[in-house]
Amino acid sequence: MSTNFTFVLLLLTLGASAQQQTYCNPVNLDYGYITIPNFMTWGKHRATADPAMVVYKGDFYLFSTNQAGYWWSGDMLHWHFNARKFLRPWNGGYDELCAPAVGVIGDTMIVFGSTYTSNFSVWMSTDPKNNVWKPLVDSFAIGGWDPDFFTDDDGRLYMYNGSSNRYPLYGVELSRKTFEPIGGRREMYLLEPWRYGWQNFGEYMDNTFLDPFIEGAWMAKHNGKYYLQYAAPGTEFSGYADGVVVGESPLGPFTPQSDPVSYKPGGFARGAGHGSTYRDPFGNWWHVSTISISVKNNFERRIGIWPAGFDKDGVLFCNTAFGDYPLSLKDGHFMGWMLLNYKKPVQVSSTLGGYNADNAVDENIKTYWSAATGDKGEWIQTDLGAVFTVRAVQIDYADQDATLVGKQSGICHQYILYASDDGKHWRVLVDKSRNNLDVPHDYVEFSVAARTRFVRMVNVHVPTGKFALSGLRVFGNGDGPRPDSVHDLIVLRTEKDKRSAWIKWRPVDNAFAYNIYTGLAPDKLYNCIMVYDANDYWYKAMDKEKAYYFSIEAINENGVSGRTPPLRVE
Repeated sequence: MSTNFTFVLLLLTLGASAQQQTYCNPVNLDYGYITIPNFMTWGKHRATADPAMVVYKGDFYLFSTNQAGYWWSGDMLHWHFNARKFLRPWNGGYDELCAPAVGVIGDTMIVFGSTYTSNFSVWMSTDPKNNVWKPLVDSFAIGGWDPDFFTDDDGRLYMYNGSSNRYPLYGVELSRKTFEPIGGRREMYLLEPWRYGWQNFGEYMDNTFLDPFIEGAWMAKHNGKYYLQYAAPGTEFSGYADGVVVGESPLGPFTPQSDPVSYKPGGFARGAGHGSTYRDPFGNWWHVSTISISVKNNFERRIGIWPAGFDKDGVLFCNTAFGDYPLSLKDGHFMGWMLLNYKKPVQVSSTLGGYNADNAVDENIKTYWSAATGDKGEWIQTDLGAVFTVRAVQIDYADQDATLVGKQSGICHQYILYASDDGKHWRVLVDKSRNNLDVPHDYVEFSVAARTRFVRMVNVHVPTGKFALSGLRVFGNGDGPRPDSVHDLIVLRTEKDKRSAWIKWRPVDNAFAYNIYTGLAPDKLYNCIMVYDANDYWYKAMDKEKAYYFSIEAINENGVSGRTPPLRVE
């Protein structure tokens, strides 16, 4: 390939230059490979979920399920992994910090993994950056699955836990000296799917095979109120979300917010449940939660970070609109960089079986293209259809014929991205042929925007298996008009089941996707569903006792239309 007009971005961290101002979900972490044998029957693969994020001494600390360690970051972008086994010799089993609890008591960080036995330890550290830990409690007698520690402003310590489709979340005060319970464990909240549609089990919230699960407790406090968050209805679903109940004291009583706090049932990376809400050193609120893939097994998952906050009425919300497009690292706002290659023409060096090339540009993380090998020189090329301004690329690797098990060190992805205006004469866009980092969701933001029509990715090295991608996603701005506004938005809600509605609108000729916004007031449209290639949507997530408002906008590679006026539906 010709490189007569070349510029090279040398990326020294996980898909980021030193000047990087944006990020893109899923978060680009060196996710470990699954270790549980009966979860590998459809292929070895990466997975983690149930993230717990705390800010400690100005740094971010991220713990999640079965990673044999944890990450820390000074800026929520450049993540460093500290390998650590928290299981003691007598614990056994595979669940190395499954759905961990992380808390801060004074100047001490504490960590505990899920268990219903009494032989797991609570760990403590005053120097987690340097991976210095010691047992605080050898055997935490009370135990608890999906636990959460919360220290109130008065220094009193509480634990919340629960993961069941039968039993509620529980809460209890603990002694800071002995970690023994003070008083009995009390019921906090049990799901009410008969009222809140989003709590119903199933991909489309209509599966009666199982009752919904409540899990993933997390407590936050704001302006004197207590916000106990929980996940439902099941981790494998696109509608996996975090809800919240609000009270005046740490142990309730609580009143539910009708709608989920973090909810992302559409787009490329779906699901936003079982997470944690935290505040950065600059005062911004964020929510980190679980993204579902659930192809190799139901527990194949990733992590996403979304901007969050509290409105003037004390409502906790999370903004997942354009949540898998480039977002600002400063405050999470959408950058306005559009997806340029949705279902555009693709060429590849080879294809393995039915893992077709189109899967890399279909905006579905569950599908992927695989080359016939993992050899150097395998390639994939996307045609934007015209010369556009390219500002970033996200490369989402898929696991095909992986051989690795457990947390890995010293593995890496290496590739070169080329650009061309005519598909014949090429220049280097990004050279990562010497990259020594594990970047399964590599995100490259260009310090100088590139003008190009074709983007070609050439494999140099993959850590294991075949060269396979669930997404080669090119972001920037086209030169044409933004889409026209949507007309004739209709929302049909019947008395038979007021948790549900059929949303329909007149299709926009120059749009390939839509954002549907919904909420309980015209200025509180906090939840968003991104819909591709359709002009209707079955929405089953409502509180049957409340009126709702709906608005919609159209999307193409050039930008976003204006939103329709909020439509009230009784």
